[in-house]
Amino acid sequence: MNQLNTSPFIMKEMAEKAKIASRVAAQLSTTEKNILLNAIAVAIENNSDAIINENAKDIVAGREKGLSQAMLDRLVLTEQGIKDISSAIREIVALTDPVGDISNLALRPNGLQVGKMRIPLGVIAMIYEARPNVTAEAAALCIKSGNAVILRGGSEAIHSNLAIAQCLHKVLMAHKCDQNVVSVIPDTSRSVIEDLLKQSETIDLVIPRGGEGLIRYVSENSQIPVIQHFKGVCHLYVDKYADVNKAVDILVNGKTQKPSACNAFETFLVHQDIAEQFLPLAAKALNDAAQVKVHACENSLSYFDNGQLATTDDYHAEYLAQEIAVKVVSSFDTAIAHINQYTSDHTEVIISQDISRSQAFIRQINSSVVMVNASSRFSDGNQLGLGSEIGISTSKLHAFGPMGLEALTTEKFVVYGDGQIRD
Repeated sequence: MNQLNTSPFIMKEMAEKAKIASRVAAQLSTTEKNILLNAIAVAIENNSDAIINENAKDIVAGREKGLSQAMLDRLVLTEQGIKDISSAIREIVALTDPVGDISNLALRPNGLQVGKMRIPLGVIAMIYEARPNVTAEAAALCIKSGNAVILRGGSEAIHSNLAIAQCLHKVLMAHKCDQNVVSVIPDTSRSVIEDLLKQSETIDLVIPRGGEGLIRYVSENSQIPVIQHFKGVCHLYVDKYADVNKAVDILVNGKTQKPSACNAFETFLVHQDIAEQFLPLAAKALNDAAQVKVHACENSLSYFDNGQLATTDDYHAEYLAQEIAVKVVSSFDTAIAHINQYTSDHTEVIISQDISRSQAFIRQINSSVVMVNASSRFSDGNQLGLGSEIGISTSKLHAFGPMGLEALTTEKFVVYGDGQIRD
């Protein structure tokens, strides 16, 4: 396993080794990559007890540090959680390898054939909090897409991350593959991040995953392009033409099924024409499901027994808990305006049986995922058919929304000629 201190020279050396390894990774065949990934899935399962034991140390330390319940939920690994990691890796194995695919091959008037080929990005740095599954799944996605990866997890998951890293490196060694295809940083000091973000000559992309503070810090200090996802303020809009039963079920699922997830609802809007019918059902369902704390506008407060009057800050909030804001809106256009004002560009949902209004919602809302009559909890790379996601981009360059294999590649032009020269 790589050893690292806070010396910028050592960080530079790790990045340089990763750059060399990225050229090796880029040349691996699909079969070779899949063999590696299957072996990693087996190794993680076979070392389940050891990983869970190390994870327990992180949980104890996290509670002592006073980590939030949302953070602890992301941190914990169970036996089923280990199986889920291995299953996610096997799903990546089953995905089509985008590397080497040539598209849009077209014949020019001068006889040249011009197309574009998918190629790896090179070296990807992941900076993340909690979520030890990211260590394995990010490594798997980068291997399958022909990239090298440098993984820097947070201090709250250090034991879990190093246990998983040990499995990864043993597999790479056993298959005589450069270990620097996957580099895991065991030093959790902030100075390491500072050094990492300076390695613009060797690292091609930085993907931070964690709280808004971490992502803003990375974005403001990086000399390397950054995929940004500051927070997930996801909205549900219950239109006046909504199926009320669908709306209640989707609201409860989107808020309570996993409130610590970035794709959970944080605000729901209700058209005034359906509010009197919908809000009593919503209030009862949210209370029965998880006693959800509600921050309600003046026009909806009376429907919630323990509701609090909502402030502007509540509509900006990413609660990541059994807590939600609600507002009654006077029209479809008012709902659109509210979402566009408070959106984090993550996921927005409309509940409506009116196709024209649903289509208008899709056209006028430009978040990374826009949904009709479905829970925001489906806004996830796996659920959208990408396999495991390496992150969610809420900036439009170079990827937008959940990022799977193809988002970890770029394109180069490929030109076939037969002796042509330019006049």
